[in-house]
Amino acid sequence: MDLRKVKRFIELAEANGLAELEVTSRRGTGDERLDEHVRIVRVPRPLTSGSPAPANAPAQTAEQATAAPGQVVSAPMSGTFYRAPAPGETPFIEAGDTVAVGDVLCIIESMKMMNQIESEVAGQVAAVLVADGVPIETGAPLFRIT
Repeated sequence: MDLRKVKRFIELAEANGLAELEVTSRRGTGDERLDEHVRIVRVPRPLTSGSPAPANAPAQTAEQATAAPGQVVSAPMSGTFYRAPAPGETPFIEAGDTVAVGDVLCIIESMKMMNQIESEVAGQVAAVLVADGVPIETGAPLFRIT
């Protein structure tokens, strides 16, 4: 495969914020055969203390979230955090809502799979610590439940 083509795929992934891009091409007519396969996986870089926080970052840091009273619900996986079942729909929970064990709190999209995250504790939602549509890492604080 032409190196310029690979560079264009990388630029395409970066320009559109894609985490993964896979291209497969097979063509065979007579003696002519072309097999191409490209897989590009971008690993997000964690924010360092000197990096500015993104505009849609939560108001609290992880340290502040864990220092506050109550149980912190952390992300069991990395992916994209969604508060509602679909765009434009009502969020699963809001600050002030009461939740029971097994209630759906949010969705984390990981590897093109929508994973419903259920509460493992009962109580009142004191705070939602992540903005909708934000990429998160495993262990990131999502909610504080008192």
